[in-house]
Amino acid sequence: MNERGASAARLNACWRLLMTLVCFTLFGLGGLLLSLCFNVLLLVQRDPHRRRRLARRGISFSFRCFLRTTRALGVLDYRIDGAEQLKTDRRCLVVANHPTLIDYVLLASVMPDVDCLVKAELQRNPFVCGVIRAADYLVNSQAETLLPDCRRRLDNGDAILIFPEGTRTRYGEALKLQRGAANIAVRSRCDLRIVHIRCTQKFLDKQSRWYQVPAAKPLFTVSVRDRIDSVPFTVGNEEALPLAARRLTHFLQHALTPEHQ
Repeated sequence: MNERGASAARLNACWRLLMTLVCFTLFGLGGLLLSLCFNVLLLVQRDPHRRRRLARRGISFSFRCFLRTTRALGVLDYRIDGAEQLKTDRRCLVVANHPTLIDYVLLASVMPDVDCLVKAELQRNPFVCGVIRAADYLVNSQAETLLPDCRRRLDNGDAILIFPEGTRTRYGEALKLQRGAANIAVRSRCDLRIVHIRCTQKFLDKQSRWYQVPAAKPLFTVSVRDRIDSVPFTVGNEEALPLAARRLTHFLQHALTPEHQ
């Protein structure tokens, strides 16, 4: 690379670093604003179903705006293959690998009615606590009621987004899935929609900070894969369900690993 090219590359990297700061500042402020607005929504909208629908669609719209801003400012680019399938999926678990910080943002941006299983500690986060309550997301600490709640929502036609790893993948390491998604699937006898997320650069992963901007602009690709029936993984009796969950988890381990996509 000649001197002019090297200077242009450094300038581009500095620009993307600055714009990354701008975008994530906007994201944090936007999350706080949404929480405040949704806390008001909790007071003024007494119908829980209508309140949940308004909140989730507001979240989806906000995420679309955020992603378009990051693209326009040159921070990143993204492509979602199969978005129409995600929009129309009902009574299923949407299971995805979890390589980066914005995986949920990417998926929720094209799923205006999606439910989500969230970590309990997020309820104490001032930027998202109001969002979680207004959107009526499932909380993974509620062990006694989690499975019945999932069954009820699935029976009502909800699609529930779950990252079976439970946290972001460590860059370069194999996926390590928990059995939560498989347990819900085999006990609810619901389908699973396989989704794979890739990023061309090491960016916003478990070991990276937001300011560690890669040399080239990252491209995020969301690929919507097959819809899987969980019933064949069971053998027809309650005692065998833990075995069915292990078999389904092993299948998901294979299906969500990049080499098999």
